[in-house]
Amino acid sequence: MFEIYELNQKPELFEEAVTLFWKQWGNEHNYEFYRDCMLHSCTTTDEIPRFYIALFDQTLIGTYALIRNDLNSRQDLYPWVACVYVDPQYRGQEIGSKLLQHAIFQAKVKGYKKLYLTTDLDGYYERYGWTHIGEAYGVSGGSIKLYEKSTE
Repeated sequence: MFEIYELNQKPELFEEAVTLFWKQWGNEHNYEFYRDCMLHSCTTTDEIPRFYIALFDQTLIGTYALIRNDLNSRQDLYPWVACVYVDPQYRGQEIGSKLLQHAIFQAKVKGYKKLYLTTDLDGYYERYGWTHIGEAYGVSGGSIKLYEKSTE
């Protein structure tokens, strides 16, 4: 069985977690962006941003983050669930679903009524009750599907 932790609960895994988030979502120019975001998420007293890791026998197998904005045009919406990732060898075991459930619960505990995400995946989030509510636009000009989910 795997367990989900807020990154600040596992400081010994900080550098490994930064590297995993960055390898999945970053590029050759923005390692420090991820590291700085994650470092400050571990020390802030605000409810978000927060980064989470999934561990199986102390092996990092998944991630997600709750953040204020997902660097898109919908700055009026928050919080966002971002960086949902499951190591390929652990996929097909509903770990992604459990990460999403954890994110929804954490958003609710923090007092948020809705949670948002953007994705280019087709059909994945709908399986878990997320509603496609439109499009958001990135800084590069492209659009991406926008979803919301009630935390109630």
